[in-house]
Amino acid sequence: MKKPIWFVVASAGALFVLMAQDARIIVTKGGIPAIAIPDFRGTGDAQKFMPAFNETLSADVKASGLFKIVAKTSLPSFVPQQPSDFQRPAPVAAAPTRGRKPQEPTLPPTGGGRWMQDWSSPPAQANYLAFGYTVAQNGVLVLQGWVYDLSKDTANAQLIGKRYLATVDEAGARKVAHQFAADILTLFGGQSLYGTHIYFTSDRTGHKEIWAMDPDGKNQRQITRFNNISTYPMVSPDGSKVAFTSWVKGQPAIFVFSVDPVRDLRYYNQAASVNQAGSFTPDGKQVVYASSAGTGRCCRIFAANLDGTGFRPISSSSAIEVEPKVNPKTGNDIVFSSGRSGPQQVYRMSMDGSDVERLTPGIGEASNASWHPDGQRIAFAWTQGYSTGAFNIFTMNVATKEYVQLTHGDGKNENPSWAPDGVHIAFAKTRGRSSQVYTMLADGTQLQQLTSLGQNERPVWGR
Repeated sequence: MKKPIWFVVASAGALFVLMAQDARIIVTKGGIPAIAIPDFRGTGDAQKFMPAFNETLSADVKASGLFKIVAKTSLPSFVPQQPSDFQRPAPVAAAPTRGRKPQEPTLPPTGGGRWMQDWSSPPAQANYLAFGYTVAQNGVLVLQGWVYDLSKDTANAQLIGKRYLATVDEAGARKVAHQFAADILTLFGGQSLYGTHIYFTSDRTGHKEIWAMDPDGKNQRQITRFNNISTYPMVSPDGSKVAFTSWVKGQPAIFVFSVDPVRDLRYYNQAASVNQAGSFTPDGKQVVYASSAGTGRCCRIFAANLDGTGFRPISSSSAIEVEPKVNPKTGNDIVFSSGRSGPQQVYRMSMDGSDVERLTPGIGEASNASWHPDGQRIAFAWTQGYSTGAFNIFTMNVATKEYVQLTHGDGKNENPSWAPDGVHIAFAKTRGRSSQVYTMLADGTQLQQLTSLGQNERPVWGR
């Protein structure tokens, strides 16, 4: 049973109006609210972009895990486009009962969708209704969006009533859908992933390059064009930079690029046969990475300034140690993969290399650790006694070392990366010879494939 969740909703300006008298939304007994999202319509040039709008709005709300989306086949036939479309039905007096006090007249459902009770009654049985319309005006796409609490009367039902503006094209339609969905999620205590990006490695051009995409898999775009091997992407905390490892100069070296515009920021690589990207520190001023420098073998954990200067070793083990990830909350400790006890396992240590401890129990192989934004949990890949290389995704409480398995076979599952909301995870799944990027909720549900062209791997989620 889930604990009750309390959310406090506040007004966010003149166009965002909170009408409900009670601003606390309570979800108890493991239930989640049901929301009806009928297809929106547009006028004039706006209509041609409504399929993209409707797809994006429903997908964003569903992916949040905060709601049950009412099936469109269960929705009433009439869909309101604005509050004035609701028509209050005539009250029906209750049948007289001998010896009892007369009951108040009731408002029956109209049966067609012209009254709020049509949406809260079977078959829809929604708790909330999102509705509105779009119009193209003077070259601008305008969305008018509302969310109603169907348990209230019309005077108090409105939770959101807002106007959104964008360009009159598919990108604009998706933008206002993302923005409307973001306001809905915020209302219920969620965090929108709109504006975040997933970086990954793809060979769809014939070479492994760094690519980026939106959280729903849209707008996939190429970042590097080295026509060589570029992989192991990592993103700065503010999302303005991406670092990665490339073989374009012969030996694997680290590069740091700005994202917008895409530009090489020139990173100095210390003399080594291997320099492999790991992660940024929470302040974005340092890079922690794996390098063979000073040993002639791979690898130890190092830290350096953002331009590669001031490098210094952190770990001193004679074993192979790679994939360092700095705690995003504290910046004081690092998780990494090490072979110091045999097959690779996930370890933790302080930023200065002290207090080393093994987190995984030593059964099978474990790697690819990724910090949750709260700095208390990690996601990682582990064979846990399966055959060699048969990885699945797990999460672990670092303090207690208690773990939960999220994927169960169905290919090889690797390289988990937490979304900034701490609710979603991106990872790579290999089925047969095909490796693709997927996302899921942190309980292993709502699996969604984002890529399909070429081989795609090593996703990392950033702002």
